[in-house]
Amino acid sequence: MAKSGIFDLEKHFAFYGAYHSNRINIFIHMVFVWPIFFTSLVLLYFTPSLFNCAKSVTCPCGNSCVLGLNFGFFLTLIYAVFYVLMDKKAGSLAALACFFCWVGSSFLASKLGFSLAWKFVLAGQVVCWTGQFIGHGVFEALQKVAGYEPYPGFIRSVTAKIEEERKAWQDKKDKKVS
Repeated sequence: MAKSGIFDLEKHFAFYGAYHSNRINIFIHMVFVWPIFFTSLVLLYFTPSLFNCAKSVTCPCGNSCVLGLNFGFFLTLIYAVFYVLMDKKAGSLAALACFFCWVGSSFLASKLGFSLAWKFVLAGQVVCWTGQFIGHGVFEALQKVAGYEPYPGFIRSVTAKIEEERKAWQDKKDKKVS
């Protein structure tokens, strides 16, 4: 059953496919997206718990940390629910990966402490976002400078879709004004 709005899986795949149709770009995206999420959760570990129901847990290696319902948990929950609502099977795997990231980042953050964790997060974010921008930049440069197309008619098709989106946005904006 197809879903609509923000839970429209086909729309997300079409959008992703339009911007990530180069193998190198797809690889870079796959390599850097999860570490960006993970390092964000490391930093969010240090936000206060929104409810007084934190749980101290010990990992198999003997380290312990406090798992609280802080901003990191709620970001994880939002992503997990979003993925499951888009597709129950694959979304459940993505949701599980989100929660593994949350737990893992919590253990790492508690072990590092804030004074070292923010440096780890900064380095990770800089490396990963640089990789993302380079991946997108190389693809964009190939298109603009060399006229590269993953397949014939790609640029024309994307340009037409962009114009459709702009027109729809402008029409919606004009209706709100009138």
